Amino acid sequence: MDARPGWLYGGVNGTTIDSRTPLTAADRCDRCNAQAYVRVVLPVGELLFCAHHAREHAPKFASVATHVQDETDRLLAEHGAGPGSAG
Repeated sequence: MDARPGWLYGGVNGTTIDSRTPLTAADRCDRCNAQAYVRVVLPVGELLFCAHHAREHAPKFASVATHVQDETDRLLAEHGAGPGSAG
């Protein structure tokens, strides 16, 4: 049996992800390409999510994430969106 890492690890490098770096408009959701407000750091990389997809997938990534950077509070300040808002 081949003991080398398979396709899953092919694009992984040893770079440390600095989760203190704020997410910007250039950071896009890995599901729908909307602006990302949540960074999920995993043992083998990271995922970026918009607020909607972060809520949808939270039960799945919560048990495997090593860190979650949640900046969804910025939605209210930047776009007037939040609990109780219309839309």
